[in-house]
Amino acid sequence: MQLSEQEIIRREKLGKLREAGINPYPAALYPVNHTSKQIKEGFEEGKKITIAGRLMSRRIQGKASFAELQDSEGRIQIYFNRDEICPDEDKFKYNEVYKKLLDIGDFIGIEGELFTTQVGEKTVMVKDFTILSKTLKPLPLPKVDADGNTYDEFNDPELRYRQRYVDLVVNPHVKDTFVKRTKITNSIRQFFNDKDYLEVETPILQPIPGGAAARPFVTHHNALNIPLYLRIANELYLKRLIVGGFDGVYEFSKDFRNEGMDRTHNPEFTVMELYVAYKDYMWMMETTEALLEKVAIDATRSSKVMVGENEIEFKAPYPRIPILQAIEDHTGFDLSGMDETQIREIAQKLGIEVDETMGKGKLIDEIFGEKCEHHYVQPTFITDYPKEMSPLTKEHRDNPELTERFELMVNGKELANCYSELNDPIDQKERFEEQLRLSEKGDDEAMFIDQDFIRALEYGMPPTAGIGIGIDRLVMLMTNNASIQEVLFFPQMRPEKKPLVLSDNEKAIFEILKTHKSMDLNDLKAQSGLSNKGWDKGIKGLSKHGLTKVTKTEDALIVEVI
Repeated sequence: MQLSEQEIIRREKLGKLREAGINPYPAALYPVNHTSKQIKEGFEEGKKITIAGRLMSRRIQGKASFAELQDSEGRIQIYFNRDEICPDEDKFKYNEVYKKLLDIGDFIGIEGELFTTQVGEKTVMVKDFTILSKTLKPLPLPKVDADGNTYDEFNDPELRYRQRYVDLVVNPHVKDTFVKRTKITNSIRQFFNDKDYLEVETPILQPIPGGAAARPFVTHHNALNIPLYLRIANELYLKRLIVGGFDGVYEFSKDFRNEGMDRTHNPEFTVMELYVAYKDYMWMMETTEALLEKVAIDATRSSKVMVGENEIEFKAPYPRIPILQAIEDHTGFDLSGMDETQIREIAQKLGIEVDETMGKGKLIDEIFGEKCEHHYVQPTFITDYPKEMSPLTKEHRDNPELTERFELMVNGKELANCYSELNDPIDQKERFEEQLRLSEKGDDEAMFIDQDFIRALEYGMPPTAGIGIGIDRLVMLMTNNASIQEVLFFPQMRPEKKPLVLSDNEKAIFEILKTHKSMDLNDLKAQSGLSNKGWDKGIKGLSKHGLTKVTKTEDALIVEVI
């Protein structure tokens, strides 16, 4: 591992602390009794406090120094005075430990008294300090020049998502997003708990990945010698609990789908699913409106939320538009009564990529997704989906070609999906069998047949309404973030590329080449000053790393930087 100059210096300081008998990683409890927020809100001149956090800045002026300490609640100014910390003649702790062996980013504990500076800044006068954790890597802190311009911000998404622990330290607004995420989930829990619905847990490892049309992750259980799947949805297990006698159950579930990644999709994501007996999808629309209005107010103090340039109003009621009507509105084609072949022809006319594995339901879904979805910025219920699109949904009470289903669209994306749940076991088995036929045609997202779930329905499930709400997308809306990676602490990332480490021979050659870009091979060898063996190893290594190439001309061999 190659260390930077800063990392080497910090390790040297670590050694000096230990030589001085100071443990830079003490095990004992540190008796914190105040946070920076508590100090500011309940400020009392002369009050004795104990606080801990990271040293984030300091201005040393001889025997005195102002600094900033950052804890979980924010920052507070602290004042170091040599004679306060070292009242006796021994000034080692200030002159050596504080001034020379501490670094920005180190965790320290402070015992002190509160006072107000001449410019009115609430400050902690340090009476004593304790090193709690020595940092070995420098924080990438932004710098501000005399004109107020900011430089060296830690804003590269690749680094921020991969090193979220650093992102949270140096970009305080990021923490606000995740605090708001917890407020959102707490608001939903409170809404359901007030109605006496029960929060439950269902299996993540499942023998059949049911409840949605998606490609699952597959694993193997050695003891049972069977394949298992990470769940793509928890719907079928929650409905088993309705069969078992619960009237209302909900779960915040981690679901997993082995599909593409983009700004709105992560292979691991969070969904809240709710099932309530003796209700239907019309009731669930009203419940969803009340829930989201409450969540918006709890999270943002308003039912109106800014998302990009759009102000989105979550106050009820929301428009309700049948999906075939939406398609006709935005394409001019009425798909009512059309068969699979006709709909495929319409999709092709609209320039939508289709293939023979796509059944009627998937074709309609593609048309709506490509041509309609983005138009619905304000919350809108898209309702009454064709039966082929909804294998777990009850047949529409007025039209046997449709189902009692809605999807809630907000800011051009699906936020929620709801059914009047199918509770006819014979109909459910036929729907599963149709999914099997789609799978045999090559649709790798078609649902599996879950025989145990059919058996559960045969024992009887009351009329039930169910809904799934994408928590990550809801948080994106409530925090005005366009990327799902911004609302996940640790989003999935491609493997980190290992830094390229060159040998001394490779470095000697490459440093010369970086200046000239290309050189005659013999001239380069002469300038490198390497032995024949060293030269051979160096030039071959650079080619292997993909940094250089050798081309032959009529007169010579030329080495170029790639």
